Amino acid sequence: MRRLALVATLAAAFAAQAADVKSARFYEDALQRYEKRDYAGAVVQLKNALQIDKTQLPVHVLLGKALLANGDVLGAEVALNEALRLGVNRAEVVLPLAETLSLQGKPQVLLEDPRFAPAGLPAEVRARLLLARSTAAADLGDARQSLQLLDEARALAPRDPGPWLAEVKLRLRNGQPQEAQLAVDKALALAPGLAEAHYLKGTVAHSRGQPQAALGAYDRALELEPRHVDSLVSRAGLLMDLRRDADAQRDVTRLRQQAPDDPRGAYLQALLAEKAGRAADARSALRDVTGLLDPVPLDFLRYRPQLLMLGGLAHYGLGEREKALPYLEAVQRMQPGSGAAKLAAQIQLSQNNLDKAIESLEAYLRRHPQDTQATLLLASAQIAQGRNARATAIAEQALRSGESAQMRGLLGLSLAASGKVPDAVDALEASFKADPKQLAPGIALAQIRLQAGDPRRATQILQTLLQHYPKHAGVLNLLGSARLRAGDAAGARQAFEQALAADPRFVSPQVQLARLDAMTGKPDAAQQRLQQVLAQDDKSQEATLEMAALAERRGRFDEARRWYEKADDVAGPNRFDAAIELVDYLLRREQPAEAREAAKRMTSRAPEAVPVLMTLARVSLANGDPAAARSSLTRASTLAGPDVGALVRIAMLQLAANHPPGALHTLGKALAERPESLPVQALMVEAELRGGDGAAAEKRARAIVAQHPKLAVGHSLLGDIAASRGQTAPAIDAYRTAQRLQPSTETLLRLANATAARDPAGAQKLLEQWLASNPGDKVARRALADAHARAGQWAAARGAYEQLLKQTPEDPEVLNNLAQIQIRQKDGAALANAERALALKPGVPHILGTAGWAAFQAGQNDKALQRLRDARLRDPGNPTTRYYLAAALARAGRPAEAREELQTALSGPVFAEAADARALLQTLK
Repeated sequence: MRRLALVATLAAAFAAQAADVKSARFYEDALQRYEKRDYAGAVVQLKNALQIDKTQLPVHVLLGKALLANGDVLGAEVALNEALRLGVNRAEVVLPLAETLSLQGKPQVLLEDPRFAPAGLPAEVRARLLLARSTAAADLGDARQSLQLLDEARALAPRDPGPWLAEVKLRLRNGQPQEAQLAVDKALALAPGLAEAHYLKGTVAHSRGQPQAALGAYDRALELEPRHVDSLVSRAGLLMDLRRDADAQRDVTRLRQQAPDDPRGAYLQALLAEKAGRAADARSALRDVTGLLDPVPLDFLRYRPQLLMLGGLAHYGLGEREKALPYLEAVQRMQPGSGAAKLAAQIQLSQNNLDKAIESLEAYLRRHPQDTQATLLLASAQIAQGRNARATAIAEQALRSGESAQMRGLLGLSLAASGKVPDAVDALEASFKADPKQLAPGIALAQIRLQAGDPRRATQILQTLLQHYPKHAGVLNLLGSARLRAGDAAGARQAFEQALAADPRFVSPQVQLARLDAMTGKPDAAQQRLQQVLAQDDKSQEATLEMAALAERRGRFDEARRWYEKADDVAGPNRFDAAIELVDYLLRREQPAEAREAAKRMTSRAPEAVPVLMTLARVSLANGDPAAARSSLTRASTLAGPDVGALVRIAMLQLAANHPPGALHTLGKALAERPESLPVQALMVEAELRGGDGAAAEKRARAIVAQHPKLAVGHSLLGDIAASRGQTAPAIDAYRTAQRLQPSTETLLRLANATAARDPAGAQKLLEQWLASNPGDKVARRALADAHARAGQWAAARGAYEQLLKQTPEDPEVLNNLAQIQIRQKDGAALANAERALALKPGVPHILGTAGWAAFQAGQNDKALQRLRDARLRDPGNPTTRYYLAAALARAGRPAEAREELQTALSGPVFAEAADARALLQTLK
């Protein structure tokens, strides 16, 4: 039987390896097809690869690009978003993804979604993305932002005519022909042979009433690029204006042959037929227009006013007013004063939609005040329909009439529900002070205080409420939470049991008691208690979250994620706590791209809530976007009010986002509330030091030492200050004093790091001595293992990592580092350890790289290519990964691609494998 089991296991392993090989071959074939512009064939092969393994990152990236090239915009967006979800580096897909959204008429997304933030992208990608964002801003009517983005693009790519061409279109849209002329001249100076530049030169001339100059420019554009569709359209229209209908007809015929799916050609044909008195032909051409535009979702055309106007006019000309209206209203939203508004108003009045008609006519008359017909239409609509003034919010209106504790409490509750916590605290405190019998405002205020890390004040509020409601289960349960937060486990259990006695079906105290069970080493009892709760209510978010936390503590990660996701699914529309828990879990598992996707649901519920803003900042930092993190934290600092706990957390994140000025401002607010707070003072020292004010930092640190001479914190801060100045000896002395006063792992590591600068062996000895007395200290043991590895002491490093692995057998970083050493030692066990690390943390770039390199060393090149392509897409700036991939590509017979990877790797800073990379490059020349 054991032999049969072994055979089955080997068979499964060989089957998996065969699948990997087959999938890799599908991808390579698709890549060749894509390079030959056989996009449909590439899509087929890529889908074949995904049927074998849906997690292949390179396949999703190439599928998105192939679908986009093949005209499937929605499919492309899905594939590219899946690549992002799986962890692709944003630089690899941001441009094609931006194109899919632009084609769908979603410019707002390009400007607001953090996926399209230029920060952190390579210069070339950033410049092209800035152009796309500029067009998006122009579509939204923000000319200033659009021009600013074009200036930024020009600064990055001064020889690129693209920004100047984009400015031409923007200037024309805003009625600035002179500025448009200057911009087109700049573009032509950079690219005199570019058809698009000559076409825009013609467009500018046309707008300035220079028809012959316009014709000459369109002619030149078509000489350079005979299939330039925009030039054909514009020249045909201009020829019609000049009453050269025969010439116009030739262009229209050519246009409809070259671009049969362009509705502009059909509309021009309808105009020519109508001018020639061929009504049936005109109607047929208008049908062609509507047949081309109606199947396209209106949202895709939302920012294409020319096409929208064509759809409206075509349906209007066919007498189909109901079908014309959506097109005309869409034009009106983009261009409120255009003629589309007047046409839309006439249709709206015929439908007795008086409010809409009034809105359309008022917008139109602001641009055309002398239009008598429109004024009459508006007057008629106003007589037929009365106008109602906008009413004020109920609570605010009532409070203007006179103060009321109940109304003030209602206002506080509504503010709290919308995430405006500081304003809510002000209203709730005023309400509770005026009438401490108010149950809902009192509970809400206690909850806010508890979330802010102030269980003492929360307890005071709750005890006041219990004087009036001694058997209220909710108040008792919240009191248990406050006691637990304060470290009083026995008092917490008593309060939870009292709450459960008051209401045996109350879920929260049962969950809290399960948490206490788990904390006291009884996980099975905790799980049993939670299962009983979920048997009564399987949508209990609180019990579901606790099940998730319990599964995570027990190392059951797939199960934990399912519970977190279920908790978020059952959350109400105004709840974001489960979403934050899910995001936190994904960040703990080092899955930042997935955390970013999960955060979207959270922000839609409470975009101004301080916890949401802080979570968004952490997600941005994890995704390498500190600028977005700083923006979220600045807003959070403004909204946090006097909440010192929140202010400290915000400041710590601001330092992580490398924004010392923001942290100093935030900590100043915290110190205004609690001037003597040691944690705030200590963090202020770090912020001052990071902000470049070492003198202020030292003064504050010495004051801390004077006030707390027996605590380590002040001496550690003085050590940090000395280390920042390169004063190694004083830093070591300060850290040694701190360690003597209050021995801790944190201080030890500071001391060891400072010592290593001049005496690496001495630093190792410090760690070894500590571990002799504290053998269970995993952090110190990892520091020792890393120190051995940095020194190239492979045998010692391996021993330390193996010892650490006994303490943390499921630690993927330890497994990864051990595998790296085993690769260097040519130990075949490296692949198994690398694969174990990858199974524990799938999608992490450096672990993928290790797994790929281990597979390469084991002769499994197809698997190596798959892993290393994935790692390179997630972290293209890692030269070691590019070298590993190049080696695998060279072995696979793809020398050109290998050379490109090596050249990119060697163009940056020196890395450990640089000599090997140069040697490999020499063999490929």
